[in-house]
Amino acid sequence: MISTTYSFPPRPVTPLGILAEKLEQAVHLIEKTEIPIEISDLIDQAYQLAAGLDPYLEHATTQESAALALLAKKTRQEPWNQRFSDGETIRHLEQEMLSGHIEGQTLKLLVQMMGARRVLEIGLFTGYSALAIAEGLPIDGELIACEVDEYVAKFALNCFAISPHGEKIIVKVAPALVTMSYLAELGEQFDFVFIDADKKEYIEYFNRLLESNLLMPNAVICVDNTLFQGQPYLPAEYQTENGRAIAKFNQVVANDPRVEQVLLPLRDGLTLIRCL
Repeated sequence: MISTTYSFPPRPVTPLGILAEKLEQAVHLIEKTEIPIEISDLIDQAYQLAAGLDPYLEHATTQESAALALLAKKTRQEPWNQRFSDGETIRHLEQEMLSGHIEGQTLKLLVQMMGARRVLEIGLFTGYSALAIAEGLPIDGELIACEVDEYVAKFALNCFAISPHGEKIIVKVAPALVTMSYLAELGEQFDFVFIDADKKEYIEYFNRLLESNLLMPNAVICVDNTLFQGQPYLPAEYQTENGRAIAKFNQVVANDPRVEQVLLPLRDGLTLIRCL
């Protein structure tokens, strides 16, 4: 029988989290080594700066709703490494894919400040970002979420059911590009888009949005994981396939005269893109 009480500590997946972990390892090594006290103090200060930032951001940011907190808890407890579909592990899902409190609050505030009413989300996972955005939408707002995996779509819908804002969310289970083509054929348009899906398809998502009339005038595209563990700016030997895909995506966006953008060092990188 599979236990339903799994709650593994998250591994570091952001540049800051990875930096803090490596500095912590350095501090422990220094304790066993004779080095000048000045160097030891500098490394310890660097560790304190890196390790203390995320907890402080959590403390200083408006707290998440009860529904979002429960969704995050359920995601942490789910044994993702034991979930299978047709004999294959489902997309190597893991709790670290959750957008989380700081990013969720950022997305919620963005849609509120924009006055957004129609949102397209490309990549749902367990629905934290979707529900956070929905909390920022007006009562007649709507979010359409693209999710390729039926299991996580059902997981998310069950979580949405405990929130009154869950009624604003429609989940389409299919490859995102298929759903985007379908929505374009229907003449659907959106004033806010959040992308957090297959990193190797980011460029295609971006071009499809700009070329298929899915965007309203002055729409904003928000793209997650655009720092991808720091890999886009690290030497090639430290880059994975996803890291190289994100580096290429960032360059494509930077070179595109149709948009202006800013890459924010929020969590694992969050890029805001506005069409010109």
